Amino acid sequence: MTRITKCYFCKGRVIEEKIRHMHCWGDNITIFEDVPAEVCQQCGEIYFRPEVLEWMDKAVLEELKPKARVSVPVFSMPEPALA
Repeated sequence: MTRITKCYFCKGRVIEEKIRHMHCWGDNITIFEDVPAEVCQQCGEIYFRPEVLEWMDKAVLEELKPKARVSVPVFSMPEPALA
């Protein structure tokens, strides 16, 4: 498989790293740790190999057993605060 070495968007240098990735699907949020990805060192764009994306989809859609669960606070900004 060909590795990405240059960012499609900014042409910055892309290197392979293990990252934490937050995946949002509808009202569900899933956090993946130690995910292999290629990350642009200039703009931060993230690229995943197809097999990594397939595994993340399988974990979410088939509801594999997670190693941990966390609580996430949710806030709603009131209208006057936006003015």
